[in-house]
Amino acid sequence: MTSTETANAAFQITVQPSGRAFSANADEAILAAAIRSGVGLPYGCKDGACGSCKCKKISGAVHHGEHQSKALTADEEAAGFVLTCCAHPLTDVVLESRQVTDESAFPVKKMPVRVVAFEKKSHDVMQLRLQLPAADTFRYHAGQYIEFLLQGGVRRAYSMANAPHTQAEAPGLELHIRHMPGGKFTDHVFGALKEKEILRIEGPFGSFFLREDSAKPIVLLASGTGFAPVKALIEHMQFKGITRPTTLYWGGRRPGDLYLHDWMLARAAQMPNLTYVPVVSDALPEDGWTGRTGFVHQAVLQDFADLSGHQVYACGAPIVVDSARAAYSAERGLPPDEFFADSFTSEADKHG
Repeated sequence: MTSTETANAAFQITVQPSGRAFSANADEAILAAAIRSGVGLPYGCKDGACGSCKCKKISGAVHHGEHQSKALTADEEAAGFVLTCCAHPLTDVVLESRQVTDESAFPVKKMPVRVVAFEKKSHDVMQLRLQLPAADTFRYHAGQYIEFLLQGGVRRAYSMANAPHTQAEAPGLELHIRHMPGGKFTDHVFGALKEKEILRIEGPFGSFFLREDSAKPIVLLASGTGFAPVKALIEHMQFKGITRPTTLYWGGRRPGDLYLHDWMLARAAQMPNLTYVPVVSDALPEDGWTGRTGFVHQAVLQDFADLSGHQVYACGAPIVVDSARAAYSAERGLPPDEFFADSFTSEADKHG
C-alpha cells in the first residue's frame, strides 16, 4: 500500500463494552472521528495536554501525534493506553471506555453569536452573555463547552455556565472568562469588547456532564473559573429534582476569587441535598476570611475518609485536577472511572 493509500485508508474503531463502532481515516485522530460520528468518548483539551481522553486499547495499532508525557506516560503507552485526541489508527482498533454514551452526543455546530452583555464579577473575571441565532437550535449538556473561532485558526474554549433549561427564560449562553494578561482574546474581552459584537463559536464539546444513571453521592470540585460548568451542573440538578447528596468545594486564592459566592450561598439554601464548602488558599488579614483555608482538593481529603462509593466531578486548573485524580484514587479508594474532569488548559499548559 502506498503512503497515499495509507493516508486515505479507513479503519473501524469499536468501543467496548458498549459495542459502539465508527470509521476513522488514517489521517485523522480517533477522537475527531468519534465526534464526527456522534460517539461520546471522553475528552477535554483535544490537544494532548490533559489526559482526559485516555482509553485502554484492547487490540489494534495506533500512531500517537505530539502530546505531553504527563497526559500519557511511556509506561502507560507500553501498557496499551492511548490518547484518542492524538492517536491515529494504523489498523482496526478496539478500545475500552466505560464513559461512552449512546444517544447523548449532541451535534457539533458552527454559528455566529452576538455579545448582549458583559459584567466584571471580580478584578479578573468577566461574565459574558451571548445571544444565539434565532433561527437555529443549540443543544448541549450542562458542563460542556464551546470554542471561539478566532483569526488565524486560533481557538479558545470556555464552558457554559448556565444549564440548558435556562434557555426557555433567558435565551443565550453565559460564560465566565478569566483575564490572562497578554492573551489576545482575554485582553480583547477586558479591553475593547463591545455589546452587539459578533463572534463565531463551535460546539458543544466535552464529556464533563452529570451521569444521571448513577445514585452515588457527588463531590463537585472547582478552582477559579472552573466554577462555570459546575454552576451549570448545579442548576441542572435543581431543575431536574436530582437529590443525590452533593458537596461543592470551590477554591480560590483570595475570597474575591469566589466571584459568585453569594449566588452559591443562596443556591445551597434552596437545595437541602447540597453542601457548599468555599476554600481560600492565600487570604490576607484584611480579607477577614473565617472559612476553610488551604488547597481545595485537600479539603476533600480532610472531610472524606472513603470515596469508594462516590462520583467526583472536578474542573479548573490542571494542577488541581491532576492532584485530585491521583489522591482520591490512591488514598480514598475512588474508582478511576468515577472521576470526571474538565481541566482548564491554557496555551502555556498545552505547550509547556
